[in-house]
Amino acid sequence: MTTFGQFTYPEISAQAEALQAAWTQLDNQQDWIDRYLANPQFDEVIFIGSGSSYYQALTMAATFRKWTGRSATAHPSSEIYLFREQAVPAGKKVLVIGVSRSGESTEVILALESVHSLPNWTIAGISCYEDSTMAKLAECLISPLGKETSTVMTKSLSSMTFMMQAAIALAAHNGELSGELERVMNLDGGVVKAADAFIKPIVDQGSFNKYIYLGMGAYVGLGLEASLKIKEMSYVWTESHGTLEFRHGPKSVVDPGTLVCLLVSEQARAYELKVAQEMQEYGAFVLLITAKAGEDTAFANAVFEIGAEDVSDEARSVLYLPALQYLGFYTALHKNVDPDSPKNLTQVVKI
Repeated sequence: MTTFGQFTYPEISAQAEALQAAWTQLDNQQDWIDRYLANPQFDEVIFIGSGSSYYQALTMAATFRKWTGRSATAHPSSEIYLFREQAVPAGKKVLVIGVSRSGESTEVILALESVHSLPNWTIAGISCYEDSTMAKLAECLISPLGKETSTVMTKSLSSMTFMMQAAIALAAHNGELSGELERVMNLDGGVVKAADAFIKPIVDQGSFNKYIYLGMGAYVGLGLEASLKIKEMSYVWTESHGTLEFRHGPKSVVDPGTLVCLLVSEQARAYELKVAQEMQEYGAFVLLITAKAGEDTAFANAVFEIGAEDVSDEARSVLYLPALQYLGFYTALHKNVDPDSPKNLTQVVKI
């Protein structure tokens, strides 16, 4: 009997509990929100991370911009450490928030250390480990149940993304957004179970030679993360693009055997579905992950409904992740690869 995925599978499956714990933890860290996210002195909030942490930083920054109306960006940690002047204009009052599951990634530590004593620069972080190097260097939000044994990030990423979004909603003093996130949190357990049952037969019955992930807005980071997930777990050929940008050249790679997974927003739904239909005409198997199926999605080969169609696209972000993570997991098993132990990778990347 195979033991492949003995850590990854239960960690994906436990993300609803991790979201609940992150939500509760925010009650203990309101001072962090007031000191950093809600503080009007900062001209720019910069979320930094490496790999999956950078991709969730993109979602965090998009959410911050939309919900607070203030300037925010996301950068790889190494850009702030090695190319700071190109990334951030001089003279701004900047808050840098390091994003790191372990709090031990060399690049994020070096980046935070390089700016923490500079005038007009303030550092903070979000992690799953309260005793980490980053947590000792900078005051951090902590996702209590985000800790993982497996190499690839799953419930850690879901819980940290959700926790930061909940903190942003509180910083914006927007009870409606907080209510949306509470609803998402309560839906997540059902979405996790449904995603598991939905994704496995698609992988078992399919024979895909490449995977393409498409998303826009806050879902750009999610698409990049989904692409990385399946690459880490199963070593397949994959790309991620902005949905409409994919039509400008990259679509040339689409043919029979291509799985195109589209993270459907409500804001750009009609445009995104036109792209999906076009890819199907080129021979792709089209998988839609959407708040709600309808006549406009009937063309697709597979449609996974996550619900919460009446909440904002940003608040719905973490509901897309279970299906994307299970897609990587079951593809690895289908290829007889252990997702717990990806080749060439370690849980913490150090230089």
